[in-house]
Amino acid sequence: MALESLIENILHPPVMFFLLGLLAVFCKSDLEIPPQIAKFLSLYLLFDIGIKGGQELFHSGFTPTVLKVIVVCVLFSFCMPFVIYQVLKQKLKNPDASAIAAAYGSISAVTFATAISFLEAHHIQFGGFMIASMALMESPAIVASLILYFMAKRAQSQATGIEGCTSRLSKRLIIREALFNGSVFLLVGSLVIGLLCGKATEIELKPFVNDIFKGMLSFYMLDMGLIAAKRFKDMKQSGLFLGSFGILYPLIASIIGIVTSRLLGLGVGDSLLMTVLIASASYIAVPAAMRHSIPEANMSLLLPTALGVTFTFNVVIGIPLYYRLIEWAQKLF
Repeated sequence: MALESLIENILHPPVMFFLLGLLAVFCKSDLEIPPQIAKFLSLYLLFDIGIKGGQELFHSGFTPTVLKVIVVCVLFSFCMPFVIYQVLKQKLKNPDASAIAAAYGSISAVTFATAISFLEAHHIQFGGFMIASMALMESPAIVASLILYFMAKRAQSQATGIEGCTSRLSKRLIIREALFNGSVFLLVGSLVIGLLCGKATEIELKPFVNDIFKGMLSFYMLDMGLIAAKRFKDMKQSGLFLGSFGILYPLIASIIGIVTSRLLGLGVGDSLLMTVLIASASYIAVPAAMRHSIPEANMSLLLPTALGVTFTFNVVIGIPLYYRLIEWAQKLF
């Protein structure tokens, strides 16, 4: 079943277009996406994810359980990049460590969708509010990574004696970039609009938000494939380190997710979805935000690790493994 899920996800058009981008570079094709088009695709994805998150939150409402789960998920999304960054900075430069920390503090929508398919195939119920939690976990990780990125840059400037008495200005810069950075501002703003407008956004924005999303995503993934392949040689320098991290992280994070879901009293279905959210990594929204916010970040390090290693592991081994562990935990305590 895991193999069938893997094949199904590989044959998903956006993933295939990512592979097409890789192939184009390896075949030395002159295919390219103009920079302004690539920037528009990044902004569109942030807009779409924000609107859909607001819509889901509008429908789910704010019950005590929903609020409790959302708060925990948001805290995980914000706090995990600080821990991940400390590990990654041992081998990576600040921009790369910040970007990858954001990806692993965030979530993978495709892995989440695969987990839902797994639950439906086993006739296990789950709550729709987990989808709202998924959408709300994008922004905190991006904010945390920007805080880490600008703090490290400020520390480096102070060490070289460039900033001197401008530390107060730097603090304001960190806060401004973290809270009002264009990517974060668009994502959070779209989420609020989707929540406040409710059904109006579903009706009026349906063609733009739903109907063309997969096509736009496929173009975006094609561009990501082109970028990753062109800079893939950089992955060789930290390949073993990042490859090991890409497998060990979901294993460790899944244990945290399982324990947390049990403490919250969630059922098997919601526990699996929360675990998958915590143990997955973003290869769509965060790369879009990082390309816009931290242009120095190397996508050929982020994408192969998040998509090639962690995504594959979660789909093939992770989801069935997490499900069995959750069942065992439910019986144990």
